[in-house]
Amino acid sequence: MDLRLDHVGVNVRDLDAQTTWYRAAFGLRTVFEFHLEEPGLRGVVLEHPHGWRLELLARPGSTPGLKAPDPITAARTEGYGHFAVTTPELDPVHAALVAHGAGEAVAPGPSPEPGVRMAWVTDPEGNLIELIERRSTE
Repeated sequence: MDLRLDHVGVNVRDLDAQTTWYRAAFGLRTVFEFHLEEPGLRGVVLEHPHGWRLELLARPGSTPGLKAPDPITAARTEGYGHFAVTTPELDPVHAALVAHGAGEAVAPGPSPEPGVRMAWVTDPEGNLIELIERRSTE
């Protein structure tokens, strides 16, 4: 089977504010926006220059779900917990996201995976984002 991940969907309360934040913090561009009359759902698909996509979805009257403050708490609940991105330099990316208003969940440090470093931040609505630095062993 030839499969590749297309996008990650994140349900948000304030679509406009979250769109603005993700565009500025991650350098994403808007691919398209949509509105589904029934069930009253608005969305936007954002894309990074490297091709990965993030779909933000908002519906009036939605209620907050899991907003785990850290990855261990998220792992205690079944279902979506976070999305992750990789970077060749963890520390400056982590610092830039915090400067853009990301919450600090876990400071940069070693990952359970050998030779990998990680950090965790939250977007302005509390959704967890994992940052991963993989160093080449070659």
